[in-house]
Amino acid sequence: MPTEFRKQQVADHLEKLQRSEAVFVCEYRGLSVAQLTSIRAKVRKAGGEMKVSRNTLMAIALTEAGLPVPEALMAGPNIYSFAFENAPAVAKVLSEFSKEKGNEKLVVKGGVLGQTVLDAAGVTALADLPPREVLLAQVVGTIAAPLRGLVTVLSGPARGLVTCLSQLKEKKEAA
Repeated sequence: MPTEFRKQQVADHLEKLQRSEAVFVCEYRGLSVAQLTSIRAKVRKAGGEMKVSRNTLMAIALTEAGLPVPEALMAGPNIYSFAFENAPAVAKVLSEFSKEKGNEKLVVKGGVLGQTVLDAAGVTALADLPPREVLLAQVVGTIAAPLRGLVTVLSGPARGLVTCLSQLKEKKEAA
C-alpha cells in the first residue's frame, strides 16, 4: 500500500512534468552538497528545477503524464532536471557542469523531450544548439536569401544600362 507521502511525490512530479518541455536524468553519486547546490542554482537560473526522486515514483509520474518511460535510464541514484522554459539552456547547464574539473561525477544519462527519449548524446546535441535568438536570425537569413537574390537579378539589367550610359557619356566627353 503506497504511503500518502509517496502519493504526494508522484502528484508533485506529475505537476512538474505537465509544465515542463523536457526532463533530463543525471546520476549524481559522489557529488558533494556544495556541488549539488551549485548545479541546482544554475539549473534554476536557466529556467528549470532539479529533484532527487525514487526511480519508481518518477516512472509512475511519467506514465500518468503520458510520456515514455526511459527504462534504461531509470537505474541507480538519479536526479531529475525539469526544463520549464528553455530545454536547450537547461541541457547546456547540465552538460557544461559535468565537463568542469571536479564535477565529472555528475553523469548526464539522457532524458525525455516531448514524446522522444534522448540518450546522453542526444542531450549533448541539444546542449550544443545555438541560443534561440541565433536560430531565429538564421531562419530569417535563410528566408531572406532568395529575396536578396531576386533583387540582385532584377537590378542587373538596370545596373548594366547605367554602366553603358556612363561609358557613352565618358566617350562623348572625351571626343
